[in-house]
Amino acid sequence: MDLFNLQGKIALVTGSLGLIGKEHCRALAHAGATVIVADLNYEACAEFASTLPNGAVGLAFEITSEQEVINASAWVESTFSSLDILVNNAAINDHFQINSDILAMSAFENYPVDMFEKSWEVNVKGLFLCSQKFGQLMVKKGKGSIINIASTYGLVGPDQSLYQNEAGEQLFYKTPAYPTTKGAVINFTRYLSAYWGKNGIRVNTLSPGGVENGQTDYFIQKYAQKTSLNRMAQTNDYAGALVFLASDASAYMTGANLVVDGGFTSI
Repeated sequence: MDLFNLQGKIALVTGSLGLIGKEHCRALAHAGATVIVADLNYEACAEFASTLPNGAVGLAFEITSEQEVINASAWVESTFSSLDILVNNAAINDHFQINSDILAMSAFENYPVDMFEKSWEVNVKGLFLCSQKFGQLMVKKGKGSIINIASTYGLVGPDQSLYQNEAGEQLFYKTPAYPTTKGAVINFTRYLSAYWGKNGIRVNTLSPGGVENGQTDYFIQKYAQKTSLNRMAQTNDYAGALVFLASDASAYMTGANLVVDGGFTSI
């Protein structure tokens, strides 16, 4: 089990305050790592970090700002000398105001280009910047693990029938931005793993399935029927996979996409 031990490792998780981000932080911390809880609100990051073991700390920066990422990287280097694990978790997923226009606005034919651009900024540009700046700390050390969080929707097209009500009426459409950007994340992983392999840096993708989080019973049931395990994920279902990718247990694994989706993409 020493292969999974992260004691003495420094790990940074972007989007740490999100539903899954907090679980990523907990998993790494309880495996022994010192976690840098990174998100937009410093006070909230520091407060959550105080609940974690091994001297976790908070750090606030905007991942789409090159200068802020550079400053954050410099702070990590001056504080910890290096970085062992980077989890590119921060992302946005379209949410519309609940009103009579949601169905028309979410349809591909009407989908606003500014919403697409915003998703690309966060989900792809932000991940690129964090990998580029924090990854250079790993290059200096000659070792590191970068874990990019994608999605099953980076592998398959959305089943729009999931977003219908019990009467079969379409409530809204899953928009193109999230699947497109998450597909880009998966191939960016392949690029970076090939580029930095010679420097001892492993780069892998973790593609989770849908997490149960206050959806309607009807939606949860429909989604569950599309999985082999007949359920949606719980928030802690990805902890083991994340620690595996972060640790020496996956020492010969790079450029891979670890799909943890209850069988959603296998049916």
